[in-house]
Amino acid sequence: LPVLLAQSFAKNFGLYGERCGTLSVVCGDADQKDRILSQLKCIIRPMYSSPPKHGSSIVRTVLSDEKLTSQYYKECATMADRILDMRTKLVTKLSEVGSKHDWSHVTGQIGMFAFTGMSKEMCDQLTNEYEIYLTKDGRIS
Repeated sequence: LPVLLAQSFAKNFGLYGERCGTLSVVCGDADQKDRILSQLKCIIRPMYSSPPKHGSSIVRTVLSDEKLTSQYYKECATMADRILDMRTKLVTKLSEVGSKHDWSHVTGQIGMFAFTGMSKEMCDQLTNEYEIYLTKDGRIS
């Protein structure tokens, strides 16, 4: 079976709406590669005829330059540390105000979004009473 890996650079590089990313395919043999490529071309062509180039140019510029790549990774680490710090402060504050719920899953997650574990009803209450917006499945950024 072939392996397909889709990777987006939209969030990582702040390139929202630029359709910037890759699709990598590992095939078992040349014949499989030709068949998959043929199908991908059929799928891709109607989606766009002249895709934007500047998003991918930005990514290529950053990742092709050692100094810019280093700066990029340092800035990513700074943001990741800030997100973890904010999550820790949130969990601490929830405990301070009397929540008995186990919120350790919030600090145990990584990435820009966290699943709170809250029900749809709890999410609706946060939105309706406190103007805190999150998806109905409890995901928050």
